[in-house]
Amino acid sequence: METVISTMTVRQHLGDILNRVSLRHDRYIIERKGEPLAVLMPVEKAEIYEKAARENIFSFLKNRKDIMSDSDAMKLADDSKHEARKG
Repeated sequence: METVISTMTVRQHLGDILNRVSLRHDRYIIERKGEPLAVLMPVEKAEIYEKAARENIFSFLKNRKDIMSDSDAMKLADDSKHEARKG
């Protein structure tokens, strides 16, 4: 389950929120003044997202015929990581 909560709620109920993340695998989007700041999720899910990003990068690079500079490769890796985290 995904829930949007404020930073104030996090401060007031951190222990309960962490228990829900750990035991029920809930996911929280933490907002300040209506703007998303962070996501709180189980470590296992974050690892899945990172693995998907790495696989996406590998697949993309494997299919490319041209050679990429180090700075371009780092930008591609960063962009892929952000895309995987979105969802």
